[in-house]
Formats: sequence, structure tokens, C-alpha cells
Amino acid sequence: MYRRSFLGLGLGLSIARTLSSQRYDPVPGLPEQTAGFAEADITPDIGMERPGNYGKVIHRQFFDSCKVRAAVFGSGDSRVALVGLDVLVIPRQTVAAARERLRDVCGIEPRAVMIAASHSHSSGPTGMVLPGQYDHADAFVQRLAYEQSSCADASYLKLVEDRIVSATCQADATRVPAACGFGWGHETAAGINRRFRMKNGLTYTHPRQGNPDIAGPAGPTDPEVGVIGAWDARGRLLGCTVNYACHATAGPPGISANWIYWMERVVRGAFGPDVVVAFLAGANGDVTQVDNLSPHLAPSGGEAQRFVGGRVGAEAVKALLSMTAGSFGPLDHDSTVLRISRRAPVPRRLAEARELARRTPDPASAEWVFAKETVLLDALLQTEPAVDVEVQAIQVGPAVFVSNPAEYFVEYGLRIKRESPFPYTFPVELANGFVGYVPTEEAFGPNGGGYETRLTSYSNLEITAGTKIADASIGLTKRMTPGKSPEPPAHRPFRGPWSYGNVPPQVE
Repeated sequence: MYRRSFLGLGLGLSIARTLSSQRYDPVPGLPEQTAGFAEADITPDIGMERPGNYGKVIHRQFFDSCKVRAAVFGSGDSRVALVGLDVLVIPRQTVAAARERLRDVCGIEPRAVMIAASHSHSSGPTGMVLPGQYDHADAFVQRLAYEQSSCADASYLKLVEDRIVSATCQADATRVPAACGFGWGHETAAGINRRFRMKNGLTYTHPRQGNPDIAGPAGPTDPEVGVIGAWDARGRLLGCTVNYACHATAGPPGISANWIYWMERVVRGAFGPDVVVAFLAGANGDVTQVDNLSPHLAPSGGEAQRFVGGRVGAEAVKALLSMTAGSFGPLDHDSTVLRISRRAPVPRRLAEARELARRTPDPASAEWVFAKETVLLDALLQTEPAVDVEVQAIQVGPAVFVSNPAEYFVEYGLRIKRESPFPYTFPVELANGFVGYVPTEEAFGPNGGGYETRLTSYSNLEITAGTKIADASIGLTKRMTPGKSPEPPAHRPFRGPWSYGNVPPQVE
């Protein structure tokens, strides 16, 4: 166990390496503990669809690369893998295929692998409509699904699957004896709740700046930046995981990892250009970078990307600088699959939606878009009236990552943190599949409302889904025993005050 000493911290990407003359000595009697990190490129091509909308948007520009970032931790014969993806969402089928291949190629158990999307709205086509998803429907519904909706690309999904496998296997193959540290940063300005109570008694999503009818925020935020760092025997940072709750909607209008790119730049600027930063998004279904209460002009894509990523990255650096690294066992993993029903549109609304959706497509019209979505949901209910929701927990010593496949409201993430027995609890959303927004039950009440509660082919789980996911998440954490957090060495026994300072004042 050791404290790192740093000779310098640069402000730019090219300045700065952290150095340590101290070595990590494994604790006698414990199994060898290892860590490995790797990344792989999943940048989409110009001309591919840009997901994040209910209609089609095409990528026209490139800004920065999209990646798979994998971390594998080992303790004796046990291994767990945490995989962060610069994608909007990741289908459950792709996760299942990648997990099976990982078991075959490098022997990591499927339930020990967590695969999570960053929810980058400037990434490649992994959603929303999946290949073949509406092949059972009539020609009209198929046109709405495949021609008028945001669609995943089968070849791109296969690329993502391949790169998940290659990056994770590389991280596993390059594991070395390592010490891990655990810590928190605190960032309050980057993530802001986008839902507001209005004077009319309802709740609006993004009521927009300057709206005189805003009564106040409708929900909290989660300012904690959760970090695990792994150092090799020379004191070199191998990589880290970062967990923070904010939508990845701050990117430029083109291909980009979104604000995660700038977070990575800041961490690498402090610790070196080869450090892998595996990001797993916290519960941020109602949290974005947009400040609806600000009197100032909101920053544009590139500015917002730099602001959010830079601030989160700075907090991650502070956490890494402050933590003590040491033994990080035990490792553990557990999961459960909930079968949750979808909500169905009432017959009157469905009939109205069918009539409106048959008119000339108008992607600029919210009424037409949500009519289309109602029709698609009705078709989806014919084959999938309920959905499998995987809740997973992966333990790394005193830390536990607890995941679900939803755009999960921050209130639930805060509850999981409060009720978990772990000192470091990291909720992870949009992992191992995607099931759309899961708001609080209160959001569906008489004073609720907002974009996230609208019924679509993407967001449609029963009203109690969020509570069921939280209950299952907390239950998994309570079946595990937290490891001990590494601590600095104890101070040597007191031997008297510093001789230079134990004198009375000298006034003459």
C-alpha cells in the first residue's frame, strides 16, 4: 500500500506525467491482484445515422473518435470486466453475443461482464429501431419504423460487438499486478436537472431559459464523480473508471464521444497519453448540461462538450491525486433479470395516432412524431408485451457498480447509494441493453409530466419499473460483503514537537 508522490501536474494534454519512486508491495497471504485496461475504435463512418432522435439524422462531420474502453480486474482466479462504450445505447442481443464470445475466447464469465453505453448523442447507429424488429408488422408500420425512424445498422452493431471482445480480451491479456485506489470528486455545475415545476401545477422538461412560469426544479442532481484508479508496481497509472450522472448531449454536431472525449483529455493530460479512462454513466435520465435557470446564452456544442468533460475530468484527477492505492479484493458479481410489462396506449389515442401517422411524414412536427411512436409501440406490443430488464452488480473491493438498462432518473440512483452497504456505490444506467426512460412514480402523478413520461416505442415500461429496479439493485448489493478501503500508512508514534517550531515568540 502506498501514497503516490507527484513531481508535477500540467494543465495541457502534452504536459505532465505522474511519477512515483515507491513500489506497491502485495499484502502477504492475499491472492495476486491484477488490473488491465484497453481500448478499441468504434468511430462510425460519415453518412451513417446519428442516433438520439425519433427520426433520421445523418452524420456529415467528424470531430473526435468513439471508443470501447475496457477494464478487467483480477484477484486469484476471479475476474470481472467493466466495459464503457461511446454509443447512445447497446442492444441486449449485442451484449449477449459479446459475453458469450468473451467466455469462449478469454474465459470471463458472462455475468461478470458489464457493458454500458455512455449515451453519446453524437455516436454511431446502435439504436433506436433494431434490424428486423418490425418485420412482423404490416407495410405501413414497417415504413414508419425503417424509413421514418432512427435505426441501428447491423454491420455497425457487429463492429461494436467485435471491438468489445477485442478490447476486453486485450485488457485481460495485459493484466499486471496492481494496486487500486477509490475516491470521489464533486462536480455541481456540469449536471443539472432538466425537469421543472411550473406554476400551472405540472412538470415540464426543458421549459427553456427565461420562462416566467417556472416555479422551481422538479428533481435533484448527483454531483459525485466516482473514481477507481489502478497503478502498476512502478507507480504508473494504468487506467481508471469514472462514474458521473449527466446526459452525453454536449457534443458538437457530428461524430464525437461527446463530453467524455474532454474528460479523457484532462485525465490523460495529468497522467499520460496512454491512460485508459473507462466511463460508465450514472443515473441521469433527467440530468443534462443545460441550465434552464441561467440568464446567459447557453454554450454551443463544442463549448458545452469542453465545459462538462473538462470539469468532470478535473474532479477525476483530484480524486486520483487524493486516493490511497492498495489491495482491492474481493471481487464478486451477481445479477437478476426482471420481467417488466410495457404500458399500452388507450384505444382512443391509438386510433387518433394511426390517422395522424398516415398523413405526409413531418419529422419537424412533435404531434406527427409521437403519433408515429404510438403506432410503433402498438406493433411492438404484439410480439413483446413485456421486456427483460437485467440488474447487475459487480464488486471491486469496497466499490460496487450496480447497473440497469434504463435512462434511469437520478432520484433512484441516489436511493441506491443511500441504501447500499458499500462505501463506494456507482449506479450505472444503459448497461446490458436499453429500455428507454424510467421516471419516478411521482412523475406520472397529477403534478408530473414532461418528455420522459411520453409513451413511445422507446419508453414504455410500467409506472412501477423504477422502484422494482431500485429494490433489485439494493438487494444485490446487500448480498455482497464490501472490501476494506485502502488507507495511508499510520503515522509513527509521537516523539515530541518539531524543534524549529516549539519556541516562544521572539519580539526582540
